[in-house]
Amino acid sequence: MAKVFRPSTREASILSKIESSKEYARRLAINNARDNSEPLANAIATKLIESGLVETTNKNALEEHLKQCIETLARADDFDVDYQVAPLRQLVPNPNVVSLYVTSFVIEQVINHKETVDIFGSDEDIYNCVNQQVTKPSS
Repeated sequence: MAKVFRPSTREASILSKIESSKEYARRLAINNARDNSEPLANAIATKLIESGLVETTNKNALEEHLKQCIETLARADDFDVDYQVAPLRQLVPNPNVVSLYVTSFVIEQVINHKETVDIFGSDEDIYNCVNQQVTKPSS
């Protein structure tokens, strides 16, 4: 039987604070990605190609495609973001929402782009490559 949480209890207060901090971290990550969409898209595209995870005939087109993805993420509501990342939500523990969204985009959309030859590696390989660039400190 599930435990019932009452709003006046200490547990509810702690759970509320945890949820608030998670939501704050999510908004902060999305805002940082939006503010740095061009250099972030360049870094992700370069790393995906260098790692051999994406083979393309035009790196600039891939970069532009990723930049549009990041800008779409910044404008999307919570439902749309959750819907996009749902298949990958359990990929890694404590995932970065921006990395998950871009990974999902690469797996589902970039593969169909006319200038993409092929995508290699597992979903986790792509996530880790993207996440390295997303979480890299800005210089």
